[in-house]
Amino acid sequence: MSSSIKKSGESVHGPPPFAWSHLWSPAIVNPINLKSYTIPFFNLRDPYARSFHLSWLGFFVAFLSWFAFPPLIPDAIKSDLKLTDAQVANSNIIALIATLLVRFIAGPFVDSYGPRKVMASILILGAIPSGLAGTAHNAPTLYVIRFFIGILGGTFVPCQAWTSTFFDKNCVGTVNALVGGWGNMGGGATFAIMTSLYEALRLSGMTQHVAWRASFAVVPAPSLIIVAILILIYGQDHPAGNWSERHSLPAVALANNQGLHVDDLKEKKGSKGKKEDLEGQVSVHSVEDRDAGISIKSTVDVAINEPLTVKSAIRIVSNPLTWLPALAYLTTFGLELALDAQMATVLFKLFNKKISGFDQTQAGYYTSILYVELAWLFPT
Repeated sequence: MSSSIKKSGESVHGPPPFAWSHLWSPAIVNPINLKSYTIPFFNLRDPYARSFHLSWLGFFVAFLSWFAFPPLIPDAIKSDLKLTDAQVANSNIIALIATLLVRFIAGPFVDSYGPRKVMASILILGAIPSGLAGTAHNAPTLYVIRFFIGILGGTFVPCQAWTSTFFDKNCVGTVNALVGGWGNMGGGATFAIMTSLYEALRLSGMTQHVAWRASFAVVPAPSLIIVAILILIYGQDHPAGNWSERHSLPAVALANNQGLHVDDLKEKKGSKGKKEDLEGQVSVHSVEDRDAGISIKSTVDVAINEPLTVKSAIRIVSNPLTWLPALAYLTTFGLELALDAQMATVLFKLFNKKISGFDQTQAGYYTSILYVELAWLFPT
């Protein structure tokens, strides 16, 4: 690990003031929880930078593939499969149902196996129905295909969990906003990409029946597999190394010393003996009596992902802090998904006959413009 970390015996003063050099310098790391105070945006040799970029890239291709159908539905798919307006609407609803189910499952899986493995697994699983999209030949088969492609929406969970694991509380809000916004842009990019690709295939001589099916084999399925491989090769589970080593952090011992009693699973999880490997990568000091002056101001400083239990699930579900942001997310993200699924169809119906040359491709381009806003609206 090439990140900078304070040496043993030095006092902990918190995050440094912002400097432009932080964008390409090695991450400056909190020695207690090994989370980064800075965002080494351009330093791809740094595991913190790679985690940042791989998280939003995985989310981006997931959204690109999840919403690859709506750009081609207004004209190509609807006419080829002879769909009614009601069947198109039903297919959009079904595409969203799967992600609700997967997100409930993805959270506990992230706690147990880490966000990197969960992200890569969802992308690989989603690539299968994406590659089979061309087999749809009527409304029922379209429903089935879009349902299983909908699991890709669950990548939002490991995306946010991954960056929350690597970045400290002084910058994690900015980081989560950036990866969330850039990842969501995949839902807009797909309108420009899929319509342009379809048009190019049509110009090359393919029929409507073949061109929209070939489009899924050219972009969504390969992009999912490629990014999943990049995540598995270049990603890192946790600042401490493997996900099983997350309990070897100094924060665990420090929290126990100060009476917070964070579950000390170093022996249970087989992390004993890994400390030497960790110390070979970063300068981590053991937490002893001299650290008594270090005060833990929030459980965020020492929080460690743990497997979900019935007891913890009840505590989470009964907490108002779970439901309040969930309701806000329901009303905002729900509207976004509705727009993403229907915007191109609405524009096509409104202007196809009123404006000469306003076809499925033009509707896709205008819809994609809406999502450019996400690049700056999320961080702000």
